[in-house]
Amino acid sequence: MAIIAVYSPKGGVGKTTIAVDMAWRCAVRGGHRTLLWDLDIQGGAGFLLGAEPNQHPRAASLFQREGNARRLVCSTRYTGLDQLQADPSLRQLPLQLARLGQRSRLSWLTRDLRRDYARIVLDCPPVLNELSEQIFAAADLVILPLPPSPLGARALDQLRAEFSRRDRRHPPVLPLISMFDSRRKAHHEVRNGSMAGLPMIPAASPIEQMAFRRTPVGVFAPSSDASRALDRVWREVETKLGELKIPPV
Repeated sequence: MAIIAVYSPKGGVGKTTIAVDMAWRCAVRGGHRTLLWDLDIQGGAGFLLGAEPNQHPRAASLFQREGNARRLVCSTRYTGLDQLQADPSLRQLPLQLARLGQRSRLSWLTRDLRRDYARIVLDCPPVLNELSEQIFAAADLVILPLPPSPLGARALDQLRAEFSRRDRRHPPVLPLISMFDSRRKAHHEVRNGSMAGLPMIPAASPIEQMAFRRTPVGVFAPSSDASRALDRVWREVETKLGELKIPPV
């Protein structure tokens, strides 16, 4: 089993879009039974998959000592893809985790799901706190979407500094440029400069349409530039997991 965290300290960089697409490709393209776990209180991942909001907010209850993730898992319309939805109860999760003193609770929960899923994709909130510490401890690989700007390069440096500060194991990071607009000179300057060589996801209409269609890009626009770019990211992730010797099941 592999844990893939889609994380960025900056909001508005297409993180949830990438997480949903990654989970869909793992399940549908890769044939791996996959769980998409939304840890962001906004609940965008469930929305993009067409799910209705939970009527009884219980997402944070999983992190209690008696929490059982399987009780809240829901199926999706896509074969092999399940989800754990976010809800407003996650608002107090960082304080709850700090109070409980369970620094490896997320790792324990994901390990408990090992026999059910070959891939678990975490859609993470843009925070650096107790929850992000738990995410970094649990993840096998972090996908880091960044805007094509000096602030994006700075965020990458800050995360690397954060990892070097920690005295525990940290996962490898796959940074990528998100929302790249080929019409903007500044975006080209960054892509050819401080963020040269990083994978790139374009700012494209099919990605925007995900929020209206509530469907992954690969379903309704599989031949688009956006879908091809997301497919390259997925393939790079699978290659990296192979290098880390993480088995598919």
